[in-house]
Amino acid sequence: VFHGRVLARRAVGQETRYEVEVKARYRQRFPLVAREYLWVPSTCGCPALSEGGEYLLMATRHVNHEHTLNRLLLPERGYARPWT
Repeated sequence: VFHGRVLARRAVGQETRYEVEVKARYRQRFPLVAREYLWVPSTCGCPALSEGGEYLLMATRHVNHEHTLNRLLLPERGYARPWT
């Protein structure tokens, strides 16, 4: 769980990649750096994260079977709420 600001959004194949500035970390189960890529496994815009917006995000670390892919993953119906 972390507080982040969306810097950019880009469709990559069948996924959406958000560049996020990590402002604060909560319940840190894996290390985060100041800027992370957050992946959503669709291009539909769900959840709707706008560039420049700040959100409370609950993402998971996704590592594939071969251990060649290690990234932050936010499911389509994942927890992403505007920061207040």
